[in-house]
Amino acid sequence: MPRRVIELTVWALCLIAAAARADYREHPEARAFIDEMVEDEGFEREPLTAWLGEAQRQDSILEAIARPAERTRTWAEYRPIFVQPLRVERGVEFWQENRDAFQRAEQELGVPAEVILAIIGVETHYGRITGSHRVIDALSTLAFDYPPRAPFFRKELKQYFILMREHEQNPLAFKGSYAGAMGYGQFMPSSYRHYAIDFDGDGFADIWNNPTDAIGSVANYFAEHGWQRDGLVAVRARASGEVERGDEKDWNRIDPPQHSVGDWNERGLSPIFELPADMPANALWLEGDHGEEFWLVFHNFYVITRYNRSHLYALAVDHLSREIKTAMEKQL
Repeated sequence: MPRRVIELTVWALCLIAAAARADYREHPEARAFIDEMVEDEGFEREPLTAWLGEAQRQDSILEAIARPAERTRTWAEYRPIFVQPLRVERGVEFWQENRDAFQRAEQELGVPAEVILAIIGVETHYGRITGSHRVIDALSTLAFDYPPRAPFFRKELKQYFILMREHEQNPLAFKGSYAGAMGYGQFMPSSYRHYAIDFDGDGFADIWNNPTDAIGSVANYFAEHGWQRDGLVAVRARASGEVERGDEKDWNRIDPPQHSVGDWNERGLSPIFELPADMPANALWLEGDHGEEFWLVFHNFYVITRYNRSHLYALAVDHLSREIKTAMEKQL
């Protein structure tokens, strides 16, 4: 048989196999998952099997998650994606519409309104783009047909079913991102169960349709991860002469601060305004619009990376929050 015919035959068989796996009741790993949920979490087998029978494999999700990550972008390329006039303008509008909720979040949880706004603005453009995939389709596809991260998504699928049971909701009814993130702040199911709060007191933490609950939940996420009230996020730094690069692992970290402002001063990097020499800080060395940029980043920067493990994401949130705050102050 010619090689080309063999290749086409194999591809056709793969498509047939994929179609056969579209009904996740018959997927071997899904069957094992059902057994686990019944034995460990006390679920009834029949409804769980029916829900997974309704779940549909989505090849578009597999294609989306396999795309190159943002780390291929420079800061000059990444920043304008999120820090733009329209996002600032709509952030101010969202603040005006929900001013009382933001004020409560600041007072009770210690997280500034502009930071909460920046997160919701980056994640979903203030609720305008929350995802069009059914959560059960996204999580099932990735849990059973995406081997590189299948264990993670199986855990999230488990958390999703538990969440739906806790709130007596239909697992087939909710939509989110291609990765199964949900609502204004794009919480994964495990994050919902740990950090989402009923901020308006109606008995249900609705992060999909209720901006008050979404605002409180994002603030609670940051508070639970150690946000420091009135703490700095990032400060631009100057290079005095040639900066001692040292170990490249020292730069662009998403860990808690490993050095101090004084350490960076000794390596030729100083903040644009005076800070305590013993203040813990990491440093960013980025390619900006006009060449190299240096930043000193602090504990609250690290907290933002708990939301998304990217130094570019955290810095974009910080920059967007600053521009939103400036625009908000003009409205007062």
